[in-house]
Amino acid sequence: MRIPVDRKSSVPLYRQIEAFLRQRILSGSLAPQTRLPATRQMASDLGVNRITVENAYAELEADGLLFPRTGSGTYVQQPAPLAPIPRREPGAPWPLWQQEIQSAGGTEPPVRPSDLLEAAGHADPIDFAGGSGDCRMFPAEEYRKVLQAVMRRDGAAALEYGEYQGYAPLRSTIAHILASQGIPAHPDNVLITAGSQQAISLVVQLLLRPGDAVVVESPTYSLVLDLLLSLGLKIVGVPADEAGMQVERLEQLLQQNHPKLIYTIPNFSNPTGACLSLARRRRLLALADRYNVPILEDDYVGDLRYGGRALPALKALDPGGGVIYVSTFSKMLMPGLRVGFLAAEGPFYESVVHYKRVNDLATSSLHQRALESYVTVGRYQAHLRRSCLIYRRRRDALTQAVARHLPAAVRMDPPQGGLFAWLRLPGDISSEILLPQACRLGVAFAPGGAFFPSGADGESFLRLNFAGHPPETIDQGVQRLGGAIKRLQLQAERSASRLNGARGRTP
Repeated sequence: MRIPVDRKSSVPLYRQIEAFLRQRILSGSLAPQTRLPATRQMASDLGVNRITVENAYAELEADGLLFPRTGSGTYVQQPAPLAPIPRREPGAPWPLWQQEIQSAGGTEPPVRPSDLLEAAGHADPIDFAGGSGDCRMFPAEEYRKVLQAVMRRDGAAALEYGEYQGYAPLRSTIAHILASQGIPAHPDNVLITAGSQQAISLVVQLLLRPGDAVVVESPTYSLVLDLLLSLGLKIVGVPADEAGMQVERLEQLLQQNHPKLIYTIPNFSNPTGACLSLARRRRLLALADRYNVPILEDDYVGDLRYGGRALPALKALDPGGGVIYVSTFSKMLMPGLRVGFLAAEGPFYESVVHYKRVNDLATSSLHQRALESYVTVGRYQAHLRRSCLIYRRRRDALTQAVARHLPAAVRMDPPQGGLFAWLRLPGDISSEILLPQACRLGVAFAPGGAFFPSGADGESFLRLNFAGHPPETIDQGVQRLGGAIKRLQLQAERSASRLNGARGRTP
């Protein structure tokens, strides 16, 4: 029997032999009733003293893993079954360290609209609550071939960690894409991340400490709000309208709160789809520079434009070093790709590269290489043009369906780009109350409260993702939504009628 023993180790030799045999017995490699070599033979094979082997066997016998058979030798015993781990009874207290998390404010995650829709059990559910494009449009078979070609070309190198900043050819490709959009970027100023969400998280954790203030549009991306709250940061909301953040209100907030970061989605904001006007972009940059506040620009779907004039990114207008630019390929291609990037300069860039390395070492080298091959030969631009055409038709289908099926009091400004439409309900209807009613009819949406620093401000709003469904499904889903709204309105009318009747009977 070959047992590895390390004579230079501080672990006694008999313990090494015992541990090896114990592992083999418990794993089943040494089956019950297997006869072990005699102690003399084992000692000779391993070049150790016979007493060493006897001590190892004795420890295993004491634990019931070996047993001697007189005149025959030493055999493997059937291991005793492990005692079952007691199950935690419902309502029983958690361990103390778990209770400390509870007392510090740890809470259960909110129920997702998609979960409510699934629980409703509708035979043909339609989910408008998603946050990405239609991954069914992505040419998966073509990407599979690219992956295979990369493996043949790069072999084991594609499976290594790779460079901390990201795969150099992909960084060069991204720099070229940014340059074509008027954004000056060098490959050495690009960091590849696991989606834009990681990029945002790295920036926030690097620049901010608990209690620091962050300026955001109100409403804004819900997961960023969740991130900021989880880190104990103070969120300062600036109202937004059809031209984006109302920058004219910003200076007073900067003076009052002294924020350490401004987070903004200037192109096709999530959730409203609004675009920050050029005048406001210039004003925002001037204020950030005057008050020494960095800007985090989230350009998650800036290429998905269906109308209007293309506006320069804040990064393109940045005189140098004031804007951190974040974007992603996941929204345009497929959510599971998880490849995003940030572009920045100066000491911040060096720091964020180090910070990413200590968080996750590196983004998947294989997917970076495959993505670089896919993008370089023009497939990405072709996919982008095709997506814009399809999503524009879906946007138009949603606009028509809203006019056809929803009450006239529901307001929606057709978005000029992006993935989402933002609807305002009549004042007497709450999107939170509407959601379960809609799910019972087979349609889900994202309630507006999740997108505001103060959830109550979003009671009258909801977000619909039109990009994920073909026109006929959009029409059917909006029709169901209209049915849910009408049911709520009818219930409210009946309640008001009963209340008025009760008042009329009061003596």
